[in-house]
Amino acid sequence: MRLIGMLDSPFVRRVAVSCKFMGLPFTHEALSVFRDYDAFAAINPAVKAPSFVTDDGVVLMDSSLILDYLERLALPERRLTPADIGEVARSLRIVGLAQIAAEKAVQIYYELNKRPDDKRHQPWLDRAEGQLHGVYAALENELGDAPGWLFGQRPMLADITTVTAWRFSKDYLSEYLHAERYPRLAAFSARAEALPEFESTPAE
Repeated sequence: MRLIGMLDSPFVRRVAVSCKFMGLPFTHEALSVFRDYDAFAAINPAVKAPSFVTDDGVVLMDSSLILDYLERLALPERRLTPADIGEVARSLRIVGLAQIAAEKAVQIYYELNKRPDDKRHQPWLDRAEGQLHGVYAALENELGDAPGWLFGQRPMLADITTVTAWRFSKDYLSEYLHAERYPRLAAFSARAEALPEFESTPAE
């Protein structure tokens, strides 16, 4: 199986880290949707990261859909979604919040770095920043004071998605996001980033 995309994307990185926690072998091809457009388009004409090529040659896209497929390949004890139906809704809520945080962080980054200054729409930026802080405040509350992981003794998809979103936001939007505002998130992410699955999958 092949994962296509750069690990500086929180969406690509969440798939790569998740594969490692699930014990699923894959190869990573660090193609950029900008610098390597033609090579990327040859694999997936939509040129969307992440793209994922199954062993049967089917090209999947969108990190959530890719992970839905991978969950069906993983051994039951390595899956990243809680088995208890009572925990599923909370897991989905946290994953959704973290995905929105990643999306808003990426949108703000591109608005600030890819759009000319005179073309920026400040009311939109203000709105996106408000949404970013809103979801991180909600995630800070979800973490609580428990020293472990969100759903047991090992990181699950909710943990991984939260950490990859936070890492991108912290690295690329330092002027918008200050760790002292979200101490639980900062400490939780630092603990996760020290694990082999994260350390071996650096945010480039």
